[in-house]
Amino acid sequence: MNNNTGFQLSDNDQNGVSLALSGDWIQGSDHGQFSALEIELGTRHPDQLSVDGATLGQWDSVLMAFLLQCYNYCGERGIGFDTRNMPEGVEKLLQVATAVKPHSESEEQRRPWWESLNPIELVRKAFEDVLESLAFVGEVAIATMRLLLGKANTRFTDFRNFCYQAGPDAFGIVSLTSVLVGMILAYLGAVQLQQFGAQIYVADLVVIGMLREMGVLMTAVVMAGRTGAAYAAQLGTMQTNEEIDAITTMGISPIEFLVMPRMLALVVMMPLLTVYASLLGIVGGGIVAGGMGISALQYINQAQGAFAFSHIVVGLLKSFVFAALIAVAGCRSGINSGRSSAAVGQAATEAVVTAIVYLIVADAAINILFQQVGI
Repeated sequence: MNNNTGFQLSDNDQNGVSLALSGDWIQGSDHGQFSALEIELGTRHPDQLSVDGATLGQWDSVLMAFLLQCYNYCGERGIGFDTRNMPEGVEKLLQVATAVKPHSESEEQRRPWWESLNPIELVRKAFEDVLESLAFVGEVAIATMRLLLGKANTRFTDFRNFCYQAGPDAFGIVSLTSVLVGMILAYLGAVQLQQFGAQIYVADLVVIGMLREMGVLMTAVVMAGRTGAAYAAQLGTMQTNEEIDAITTMGISPIEFLVMPRMLALVVMMPLLTVYASLLGIVGGGIVAGGMGISALQYINQAQGAFAFSHIVVGLLKSFVFAALIAVAGCRSGINSGRSSAAVGQAATEAVVTAIVYLIVADAAINILFQQVGI
């Protein structure tokens, strides 16, 4: 190959080729093009490519781009690649440029989708997820004890900010969903009760349903999609930016510094939002009852008869449990997130899905427990 192109290709022993670089490899110089080298290599099919920079002149990023193209070409075709007699700094820059492998599908992503339905694989993943969750819950329990003893690195300023995010900022969506759920409950009950002329009992259905079940459950679902996903995205982004690693290096527990303020804020605000949602749901039921010919006074009197302290206790107890589960699901997904934008999105999705599963299972378990004790 002509020397004025900047490189010369020659055969060497053991079915390899030597690539001798010469001249200046800087912007605007008459250096070689990789396309010409690629054609030449395609005709020789070597097992090894050795790049020699003994006669190189000045160089800049043009040389590094050319060497990186050579490295990637050899890597894709299983050709050995080495460099020799390179100027000072070239080897280090090449090592930095090739330290991270190009993005490719993982072995799990390349497998057919039906292999993911293997019962053994599903059990293994479920077992690993349970172990990871238990480990995270254990760390949270330890951080809680340290907080009660006054030894935790938890800042009140963070707690106050997260209280505002989980509480007042959520009023709009909680108000809308609560009123609509109350109206839906009243409408469904009215369809059946009207057949017996007992539509006045719509008030009982709405009050009991909102206080014990729908008020807290719908609020928890909204908070799982809103706050739980936000926690996962925030912590996942911090993981991507290596902020969590920096906190750990400083000797500060990420659980105490990042997770506890979020969890405590949600545990404090969820009962308040639950009471607020239940009241708005009862108002929504009254709107539907008014359309059925039930006066506001009749609705209020009937609602007072259905109102019981035990219903409020059930709803509030559920709200504490649901808040803790949402915070655990969101923070665990964020803390264990990968270090890429795709991993952060996956963590947010996982947080919402996991939180909703936790809510449904916990709600069923609590209802069965209360039924057994007669509450």
